[in-house]
Amino acid sequence: MLQAVGEIDGGDQSGLSEFPLLGISESPGQQRVLFWMFLSMYLVTVVGNMLIILAIGSDSRLHTPMYFFLANLSSTDLFFVTNTIPKMLVNLQSQNKAISYAGCLTQLYFLVSLVTLDNLILATMAYDRYVAICQPLHYVTVMSPGLCVSLLALCWALSALYGLTLTLLMTRVTFCGSRKIHYIFCEMYVLLRLACSNTEIIHTSLITTGIFIFLTPCGFMITSYVRIVRAILRIPSASGKYKAFSTCASHLAVVYLQPLHTYSMKDSVATVMYAVVTPMMNPFIYSLRNKDMHGALGRLLLGKVFRRLTWG
Repeated sequence: MLQAVGEIDGGDQSGLSEFPLLGISESPGQQRVLFWMFLSMYLVTVVGNMLIILAIGSDSRLHTPMYFFLANLSSTDLFFVTNTIPKMLVNLQSQNKAISYAGCLTQLYFLVSLVTLDNLILATMAYDRYVAICQPLHYVTVMSPGLCVSLLALCWALSALYGLTLTLLMTRVTFCGSRKIHYIFCEMYVLLRLACSNTEIIHTSLITTGIFIFLTPCGFMITSYVRIVRAILRIPSASGKYKAFSTCASHLAVVYLQPLHTYSMKDSVATVMYAVVTPMMNPFIYSLRNKDMHGALGRLLLGKVFRRLTWG
């Protein structure tokens, strides 16, 4: 169905079946090193984010808005790396590095949707920290379970709609000449560079929607943290300032690790940073100096060990 699409310039897309997904390097020696490196990073990412999700889900003390959003952020990172890295690992070990046209568009849809969702969840977490520090007496009322679920549902809906819109626009593009993709996944601007039809509509859509989807959450996070810093500076005691700042430090670190929030990376290093390193680092950042998370992870792991000893 995806292959029988219309085109802007009326070209024939029916012959288009696949793209060679060449990745970072075509050297066999480097590919072996990259395979084991990315496999290790992928496994660490999956295990780390799964532990965060299980720890939050199994510990009632972490059933708060902040950890509710954190569990969803970990889920997003988990889906993101699973959308891109397994195919890359297969390509590093295979002579046939092609990805089908339908597979490329599917990967593009999830890539755009999940990066958008990541941005929106981070903005929602910034709002949660703003209410917790600037309006502590109203926190329980404002950040009610109903509002948290509604905010998350809105994030998912906007992300899915945005990803679907851009993917449908890409089905209107015709490709000709070389279809080699020198990236680790199907990326929007790389595909547009391979196009031989008019892509002005898509470029215009990327600019106009990008302002709302990416710059608005970024501006919201900046505004929230400016107000948070002002509120923290008004706290008289040093211990009070430290306690207030420590509740935001993990979120700030994750925001800092994000590259400029766009699903389009202009070089291989930036691509790898966003696709692999950032999702891998997030669980460590959120659990490194978080006593609640330390306790939950300890109880989760010790509980599993105890059950094995008991059943054994």
